[in-house]
Amino acid sequence: MAGEAPADEDGFADTQARDAHFLRHSFAVALRSMSHGNHPFAAILVDADGRVLIESENGYLPARDATAHAERLVATQACTSIAPEIRAVATLYSSAEPCAMCAGAIYWAGIGRVVYGLSERRLRDLTGNHPENPTLDLPCREVFASGQRATEIVGPLLEEEAAALHEGAWDK
Repeated sequence: MAGEAPADEDGFADTQARDAHFLRHSFAVALRSMSHGNHPFAAILVDADGRVLIESENGYLPARDATAHAERLVATQACTSIAPEIRAVATLYSSAEPCAMCAGAIYWAGIGRVVYGLSERRLRDLTGNHPENPTLDLPCREVFASGQRATEIVGPLLEEEAAALHEGAWDK
């Protein structure tokens, strides 16, 4: 059609369309996480060719492991199953901004790009002082900026859709 940008090899007109597609995929995984009784968080790792390599729900339950954030679980699995050169050009899509712990894990895993939906500040507004989510007010950009290797960050993106995942989730 005239006026449309040509699609890339994955069928996306541009990076923004690709990011929105995979971010929404992470939202679907976050909904699945809630249906399994966990918090509404998820992360997926996508290679440079648009293949989903890893997807993870939040892993808080059943063990009540407060470190089992979806992004950290993806970073750990990536380190043990994906070559460094693939991780370096991969994108981690996260339903919410990676916390300081997760940003550190992503950095150490050598994942080159992060796209997130809900900002940490907005998440804190939604969760309040919930004992299962004592949100840190430390943007992932600050964590990544303190490193020696560059990590590209895009977000918040589709923040209203990302916030909707949390409706009623923190009322308990």
